[in-house]
Amino acid sequence: MIVNSRLKSMTNTTDDILNAHRRLEVPLAGLNDCLPVNSDNPETSPRSMPYKYHTTDVFSDTPFAGNQLAVVPDARGLSDAQMATIAREFNYSETIFFLPPANPANTCSVRIFTPGSELPFAGHPTVGGAMVMAMTGEIELTGAETRIVLEEGVGPVPVMIRSENGKPVFAQLTTGKLPEKGDESHDARDIARIISLDIRDIDTEGDAAIEPWSAGVPYLIVPLKSLDALGRSRINFDLWEKKLKGCWAPETYLFVETDESRARDGIRNGNGEIRTRMYAPALGIPEDPATGSAVASLAGYLAARSSIRDGMLRYTIHQGVEMGRASRMELEVDVANGVVKAVRIGGAAVLIASGTLHVP
Repeated sequence: MIVNSRLKSMTNTTDDILNAHRRLEVPLAGLNDCLPVNSDNPETSPRSMPYKYHTTDVFSDTPFAGNQLAVVPDARGLSDAQMATIAREFNYSETIFFLPPANPANTCSVRIFTPGSELPFAGHPTVGGAMVMAMTGEIELTGAETRIVLEEGVGPVPVMIRSENGKPVFAQLTTGKLPEKGDESHDARDIARIISLDIRDIDTEGDAAIEPWSAGVPYLIVPLKSLDALGRSRINFDLWEKKLKGCWAPETYLFVETDESRARDGIRNGNGEIRTRMYAPALGIPEDPATGSAVASLAGYLAARSSIRDGMLRYTIHQGVEMGRASRMELEVDVANGVVKAVRIGGAAVLIASGTLHVP
């Protein structure tokens, strides 16, 4: 994959952003052709170094919806501490930093930070970061589908970028790690109190159960009985700290099947529609409007309950509705003899802003 230093023409809101980008004092540069960020020459080392950044709304094709993301397209020269500080400055769920790949066969290496920690993998930064790099010309599109590989903490993560008329419209990642179930168990009454619900709101009928799953970042999957319960849910931080903070899966991912999907037994038949909410106090995220890594964990939970033992399961995941930032994630799960073989998560993204960071 060629990392390009040339911006490509976009339309409407994106045109305005990119035109403003061209007026910045610092020219846009690709990962492989820009000057080193830090210089030992005192005559050329300013007090602060400029770094380009973009912001985008991910898992939505509508501006000011979805999950916000900050993207630093060339993070060479930034220390771990500086990346963490920049992530806290943006205060989005995540900020992604692009670096040259360790393996030249891959496209880029990335670092992903929440306001509180670094993550080995996250879905919305992977999808959103790839879309932004394609929108701004940092990654060159090669046709209707462009395939790249991002190096993340969990390993290489393949990403497919779909374009129409030369413009990216959708990106889909393939997880670098398959979902696995954890060993922890929890009293449903405790979990109900932590999310400010009654025990009767939690679905424990049939094979429904509270379970910890991880595809890189562990989540406690909590099935609910109704959309009403999902809407009433609130995280009780004091109880969370007492009961979940030190657990393998301290972040809670609540889900409920929509009425229409439930009427056709969508989850069991491998074509379901689901509403979710995610609370992640340990990551410095009170609530997240879209969480790809949680969807990857949910894939394991759903596949274990599907009647489809071979083939592809498809689910549409809606998150962020209660926050006023509706997101839509498309989940595909390949199974063979009931075993998960691949997990893919995709969605759209919208470029919102571009600018310059001045880093001391």
